[in-house]
Amino acid sequence: MNIQEIIVVEGKDDTTAIKRAVNADTIETNGSAISEETIRRIAHAHSKRGVIVFTDPDYPGRRIRAIIEERVPGVKHAFLAKEKTIAKNGKGLGIEHARDEDIREALRHVYTPNPGFKTEIDITMEDLLLARMIGHPQSKQRRNRLGEILNIGMTNGKQLHKRLAMFQITAEQFGEAVVQLDQEDQNA
Repeated sequence: MNIQEIIVVEGKDDTTAIKRAVNADTIETNGSAISEETIRRIAHAHSKRGVIVFTDPDYPGRRIRAIIEERVPGVKHAFLAKEKTIAKNGKGLGIEHARDEDIREALRHVYTPNPGFKTEIDITMEDLLLARMIGHPQSKQRRNRLGEILNIGMTNGKQLHKRLAMFQITAEQFGEAVVQLDQEDQNA
């Protein structure tokens, strides 16, 4: 699998895992304190070939993703569920621990924000409440599973609405994902 865009990862071990799974170039952020030089390299790469941000599904990874999205609007995003990034020994998580097939699958489902998109969506906070995505004891688990189903990554309650808008998830797509979630809950 050849990837035209340059993939932004957190470190050397992530680069090793990406190159093992696909033919791609990477830029490493070397942690969540992204330097101005790294931001400039990402912006340049975005203008030349495009960029896919593929960070770990944890707080530092989400922070890096948010900084890049703010400073280099229009970058693409790839996500992996937390369970797919846990080290074999159970100590640590990250893209470097993911299976090659999971990395390729995440890169097949890259999200590309539309620069001319409208930030308002038909999904309201009330919809999120009714779908038990916020304000419910199982909200965190439901949001995490929703992120997997829609390929939008893990979010907290506040981020979910913004992420749904950013990736232009329609009310229909959201509704179908919630139905799937409810069916999974019934079968569990």
